Amino acid sequence: MPTFTVVTPSYNSALFIAETIESVISQSLTGWEMIIVDDCSSDNSVQVIQSYVDQDIRIKLTQLSENSGAAVARNIAIEAAQGRYIAFLDSDDAWLPNKLEKQLKFMQENNYPFSFAAYDKINEAGEAIGHIGVPEKVTYSDLLKMCSIGCLTAIYDTKYFGKVYMPLIRKRQDLGLWLRLLNKTDYAYGLNETLGLYKVRKNSISADKKSAVLFTWRLYREVEKLNLIKTGYYFSHYAVRGLLRTKFPKLARALGILK
Repeated sequence: MPTFTVVTPSYNSALFIAETIESVISQSLTGWEMIIVDDCSSDNSVQVIQSYVDQDIRIKLTQLSENSGAAVARNIAIEAAQGRYIAFLDSDDAWLPNKLEKQLKFMQENNYPFSFAAYDKINEAGEAIGHIGVPEKVTYSDLLKMCSIGCLTAIYDTKYFGKVYMPLIRKRQDLGLWLRLLNKTDYAYGLNETLGLYKVRKNSISADKKSAVLFTWRLYREVEKLNLIKTGYYFSHYAVRGLLRTKFPKLARALGILK
């Protein structure tokens, strides 16, 4: 049985997913399976993925018959997962070669069931454009104020949690999962070492900041069932911190909001 299951949703990712898969194949720790769920792509993503499936039995492909969103795709992969640890890697991001080995050691030596790590931002040309550091640990309340867990670095232990799934919303479903996990444990623990590369794409769904704000509000109200007072309190923190991080990074660093 693999130690890790790598969960990767794919949609029209033909230009980037080979690099993503190669970063998993290059891991110093070899005990993994990678489950890629293609969300009804209209480009040649499936052909690219299949070429790797044909070469490595650890890589598995599931194709959806209709476009259903990243949450559905990830949940299908989680359901099929055989690994003890669930790790997430989107189809345009990549890991450094020692990512799984270092994070597994970090979790096992400290008995942490839920961890995340620092990562670098790169543009579509692969050029470094930023760095995201992480705090030592975060709580449920901390994440409601600001999500400091990058999806490409998150790992949770199914031996501790069982299988936990993402809420079925189009955006912010990763934050929804982290909150579900933190309802079952006190902290998620951060390894402040760069272990991944997050690709910033101009036309990606995550680049639409206004839409992300609306989905964050919906997550608070419809998924987490917070009342209006609590929603307003946490949303104000989220909005102010987000503004500082994007528009005033020097001030955000001085305040400890941006590592």
